[in-house]
Amino acid sequence: MEWPRHRVEQRVWTPRQRQGSRADRTLHSITVSIPASIAELDYDPTGAVGRAHEAALIAIAGLEAGFGEHLAPLADFLLRSESVASSKIEHIDAGWRAFSKAVAGGKASNEAKAQLAAVRALIALIDAAGAGPITLVDLLAAHRLLMAPDYYAARDAGQLRDVQNWIGGSDYTPLHAAHVPPPPELVPDLVDDLLVFVNRTDLPILAQAAIAHAQFESIHPFTDGNGRIGRALISAVLHRRGLTRKVTVPLASVMLADTAGYFTHLDRYRDGEVDEFVRYVSVGALHSTEAAKEAAQALAALPARWREMARPRANSADEALLAGLLDTPILNVDNAQQIAGTVETSTYRALGRLTEAGVLEVISDSKRNRIWAATDVLAELDVLSASISRRVAGQV
Repeated sequence: MEWPRHRVEQRVWTPRQRQGSRADRTLHSITVSIPASIAELDYDPTGAVGRAHEAALIAIAGLEAGFGEHLAPLADFLLRSESVASSKIEHIDAGWRAFSKAVAGGKASNEAKAQLAAVRALIALIDAAGAGPITLVDLLAAHRLLMAPDYYAARDAGQLRDVQNWIGGSDYTPLHAAHVPPPPELVPDLVDDLLVFVNRTDLPILAQAAIAHAQFESIHPFTDGNGRIGRALISAVLHRRGLTRKVTVPLASVMLADTAGYFTHLDRYRDGEVDEFVRYVSVGALHSTEAAKEAAQALAALPARWREMARPRANSADEALLAGLLDTPILNVDNAQQIAGTVETSTYRALGRLTEAGVLEVISDSKRNRIWAATDVLAELDVLSASISRRVAGQV
C-alpha cells in the first residue's frame, strides 16, 4: 500500500562543544528526516500482509480469552516480560535477581531501577489508554516515570525535546548517524498529528499500533527513552482499541531477538514501506502470542508442583503462601505476612520451610529487608524470551 516517504532536508549544524574528531568539529550541515502527516491517512492491509494481520489478531484474542480472563498472574508476568525485554534492547539488563530486589523495594542497581521504571511507565500508558484518548499529558507522564531513576535525565524528563538528537554515529554530532529525526521545533506538531492517528477507531487495530510505533520512533520526541515509550505505545493502542484487556503482547522480545532487523524495518518504514512494517509486527505478534500461551500453561502448572515439593499442612501458613505465589512471586516479610495471615514469627518459619523445600530462594539477605522469590516464576521470563527468539529466527 502506498505510504508517504519521509522527506529529507539539509539543516545548519552549529557545534556546541569542541569535542570529538576533526570531522565532528568541522560539521556544519546535517540531513534530517521529517515524517509526513499521518493523522488522516487510511490503511488497509491486503494480500499476505492482511492474512498475517488477521492471524495475529486471532492469536491475541485467543490468549486474552483463554488465559487473560482466567489466569490473573499472567497479566503481571507479561507486563514485566515486555518491559524487561524493551529495556534490554537499550542495553539495560540487570538480571532477574537484581530486578526482583527492585520490585520488592530492596537495595537495587541502577539498571534494575531502570527496568522497574519501564514497568511503571508501561502500566501508566496502558491505564491511560483504558480511560480515554491517549494524550500528550499521558505520554509525558509515562516518560517522567521512565526517567525517574536517572538523576542526569531530570531536566528532560516528562517534556518534549528542545534539542536535535540522532541515532548512531558519533557521540558528539550527527556525523554518520543512522537516523537524524526532525528538528525540535517540528516535534510538537508531529506529536499532535500522531496522537490524532493513535486515537482513531476506524483503522485495523494491530496495523494502527505498528504504524503508531514506527511514526513515534521516527519523530523521536524525547532526548532519551524513546524506544521504551514507543514500544509501550503499541500495548497502549491495543488496549485502547479493546483487543487486549488483561494481557500484554510480548512484542519487545521479538524485537530483542534481532535488533538489527528491527531497526532495518523501522528504516524501511521511513522509506514508505508501511506494508512490510505491519507484516513484521503481525508475524512477531503471532509468534510471541503463541509463546505466551506456553508460558501461561507453565505458570498454571506451578502451584501443583510447589505443593508436591513442600507438602504443606492443610490451613497452614505454608499453604496460604503457596496459594499466593503466582500473584506475588517476590516477597518480603510484610507482604508474606499479609498473604499468610499469621504473626511474623510463624511467617518466617513458613518462609524458611518453603526455602528448604526449594520453592523459594532468598535473593537478598539484608537484615532490614530480606527478600524471597519463587524462582520458577522468574525463570519463565527467560524461557519466554528464548522461546520467542527460536520462533522468530529468520521469520520476521
